[in-house]
Amino acid sequence: MRKDSFLLPFVLLCLTRVQAPSAEAEKLTAELLLTEAQRRAFRYFYDYGFPGSGLARERLGSRRCAIGGTGFGLLTLIVGCERGFASREAVSKRVLRIVRFLEDKAERFHGAFSHHLNGKTGKAIPFAGYKDDGGDLVETSYLVAALLTLRKYFNREDPTEQEIKERATRIWHEVQWDWYLRKKSSYKLYWHWSPRYDWAMNLPVTGFNECMITYLLAIASPTHPIPPECYYKGWASSPNYVNGKIYYGYRLKVGPPYGGPLFFTQFSFVAFDPRGKRDRYCNYFENNRIITLINRAHCIKNPHGYPGYGPKCWGLSASDDPRGYKVHDPLHDNGTITPSVVLSALPYLPKAVKETALHFYNKWGDRLWGPYGFYDAFNLRRNWFARSYIAIDVGTVAPMIENYRTGLCWNLFMQNEEIGKALEKIGWKKE
Repeated sequence: MRKDSFLLPFVLLCLTRVQAPSAEAEKLTAELLLTEAQRRAFRYFYDYGFPGSGLARERLGSRRCAIGGTGFGLLTLIVGCERGFASREAVSKRVLRIVRFLEDKAERFHGAFSHHLNGKTGKAIPFAGYKDDGGDLVETSYLVAALLTLRKYFNREDPTEQEIKERATRIWHEVQWDWYLRKKSSYKLYWHWSPRYDWAMNLPVTGFNECMITYLLAIASPTHPIPPECYYKGWASSPNYVNGKIYYGYRLKVGPPYGGPLFFTQFSFVAFDPRGKRDRYCNYFENNRIITLINRAHCIKNPHGYPGYGPKCWGLSASDDPRGYKVHDPLHDNGTITPSVVLSALPYLPKAVKETALHFYNKWGDRLWGPYGFYDAFNLRRNWFARSYIAIDVGTVAPMIENYRTGLCWNLFMQNEEIGKALEKIGWKKE
């Protein structure tokens, strides 16, 4: 990567902070900021990947690697390749190193990976308590969605790219989604399984939340599928799945009260394209847009009177906060804002996102902007700015910006014929 290609956007961004730009310059500045956010997210996964394996570190300074974060990181590497942040040859070699480690060394449990693992040995590391030492089906689904995307991207008649494609396909085929139904009569997938503690975590995967992609992939699997009836009888079986209520003037068709945290609208949709289609309940692109509008409207109304909140300061999600790591949404709001989910909401609210991103940078850039883009979160009420980066938060930024700009990850993922067939089996319709 040429040094000048990195420095030029950074210099331009610094200049825009001390000038009063015209409307046209403001537009240019927003585009530069988005590109630099993509570039810096790419650096987190490309420059800061775990030595040897290349997997994504769970967070800055961590010795653990995250499977879901690695999935989002693989999508970020594709975006970086397409944007020219590194050469195709260099990126493909890195991707191959990662998928080799995943197939040859990483511990799997009926085909599913653990949430956290040792980036050197591939051994599982317990995540949500000591009993969570086995397969994590949801985190695995984020990785598999990325593998299906990259096998369509790396399609040249080149030994490296062919091996990527072959290994990605084998990993996809070896996930035993049907095992995670727990029993044959069940329509619900279960999140965890441990060889030591069996199903002790006892967490069924039902929505609406960040897990839609898990059911879509499980139904789409050519080797270990679950029945398509599981979509409505399992995933959408919660009595609270359908909403229909109005919040801040917006009618929410699907989701918890006030929509929940914004990562619900992003984790399943980094690769899966929700545009132009619907299930029996809604079009999820539009539903995600409504959740984002509700989230922003809550911050504009600011019922708790938190400093800084307004049309250009919003974004409630799961993130670090002054007291640890917490989930934030309109019903659980302590004044903590998460910039990564704002950037990742670009496809849903492009104008508002660009204005907010510029505001974050121009107002608090000296405390909020770092080597891998915006830090994880901030809370003005407590005069607190994180100095952390978390893989799953950084990892949605570059793909979702690119989905808005070119549809790259969405288009690649949807080229997998298994996905279209699964949607047909479920009964999704085009709009």
